Amino acid sequence: MKRKGKIFVWTLFDFANTSFSIVVVTFLYAVYFKKTVTFGEPIGDLYWSIATSAAMIVTAIISPVLGAIADFSAGKKRFLLFFTLLCITATSALFFIGPGNIFWGIVIFIAANIGFEAGLVFYDAFLPEITAPKNYGRVSGYGFGMGYLGSLATLAIVYPLIQNELIRESFPVAAIFFLFFSLPLFFFLKDTRKQVERTESYLKIGLGRVWTTLTHLKHYKNLAWFLLAYFFYIEGVNTVIFFSGNYASTTLGFTDTELLIFFLTVQTTAIVGSILLGIFADSYGQKNTIMITLVMWLITILLAFVIYDKTEFYAVGLIAGAAMGASQSTSRSLMSKLTPPEKKTEFFGFYSFFGKSSAVAGPLVFGMVSYLSGSQRMAIISIGFFFIVGMLILTKVKDPMLK
Repeated sequence: MKRKGKIFVWTLFDFANTSFSIVVVTFLYAVYFKKTVTFGEPIGDLYWSIATSAAMIVTAIISPVLGAIADFSAGKKRFLLFFTLLCITATSALFFIGPGNIFWGIVIFIAANIGFEAGLVFYDAFLPEITAPKNYGRVSGYGFGMGYLGSLATLAIVYPLIQNELIRESFPVAAIFFLFFSLPLFFFLKDTRKQVERTESYLKIGLGRVWTTLTHLKHYKNLAWFLLAYFFYIEGVNTVIFFSGNYASTTLGFTDTELLIFFLTVQTTAIVGSILLGIFADSYGQKNTIMITLVMWLITILLAFVIYDKTEFYAVGLIAGAAMGASQSTSRSLMSKLTPPEKKTEFFGFYSFFGKSSAVAGPLVFGMVSYLSGSQRMAIISIGFFFIVGMLILTKVKDPMLK
C-alpha cells in the first residue's frame, strides 16, 4: 500500500474510535450515569471520577510493559485488535445498565475505557512507520481531525435516539460504528513482523525492557522533561473532557439536545484546530504550538468559571474544541520526534503511562472539590493548576526542529 493509503487507513481508526469517546466518555453515558444511574445525586461526580481514575490506573500500569513486548515481538496490531474488541464488547454491554446499577455501570465502563486507552498505545506507535518525521505534526493532526469528524458522524447517527430518549440504545450503536470503521486498519495496514527467539516469557521480557529503559532514562533527559510536562497538562485536558458534559448539564442546565449542539460545536472546531495547528507545528515547532494550546485551555476554564449564560458558553466550546484537538495531536507528533525508533512502542507505552496516570488526580480533584464545595465552578477553576505547572516544565524541553 502506498504512503497516502497507509495514512488514510490509519486515520480511519481515529474516525472509528471517537464514537466511543464522544458517546461514552464525554457525552451520553457520562450524563446518563450522573442523571439516571446515580439519580442525579452530587456523589455521582465522585463515582464517575473513581471510575475514570481506576481505568487510567490500570492502563498506566500495563501500557509500558505491553509496549515493550510489542516492540520485541513486533505485534502492535495483535494487541490493538484485542483492546479494540474489549472496548467494543464492553460498550455494547452498557445497554444493560439501568437506574441504580452503580457497581456494574462502573465496572463495565472501566473495562471499555481500558480497551480504548490501552489500544491507543499501539495505534499511536504506528505514526513513525507511515510518514516521515517532517510530517509528524500534520499527519497526527489529520488523525485527530478524522477523529472529530467521526464524532460528528456518530452524533448525527444517535441524534434520533436522543430525541426519542433512547439513550441506552446509543451505546451499542457507537460500538458497531467503532467496529465497522476500524476494520480497514486490521485488513490493510501491515504490522512489522519478525521471527524472534525467546527463552523467557513475554511478560518477563516486557518487564525487563521497561526496567532497562527506566534505569537508562538519564540518557533521555529531553524526553523525560516532555513526559513530565505532558503528565501535568494532559491531566487538565482529560479532566475537562471527562466532566464537560456533566458540567454543562448540572451547572448550566443544558438539555440533551442543547448538549448535542454544544458538542457538535466543540467537535467542529477540534477538526480545524487539529489540522491547522498541526501544519503550524511542522513549520514553527511542536513545543511552541503546545504552549499556545495551553494558553487557550487556561482561557477556556476561566470563561467556564465566570459564564452563567448558556449562549455564551458556546464560545467556551469553540475555544476548548480547538485547544483539545491541537494539544493532543501536537503532543503525539512531538513524542514521535523525541522517541528512539527501536523503542517506539515501549516509549509510547510510557507516553500512555504518563497520560493515563495523570488522569487519576485531575478527575479525583474535580470530583472531591465538587462534592465537598457543592459547586462545579470551584472544581473547574481548580484544574488551572495542572495547565500552569505543565507550561512551566515544558519550557525545559528542547524541540528538535528548533535547534
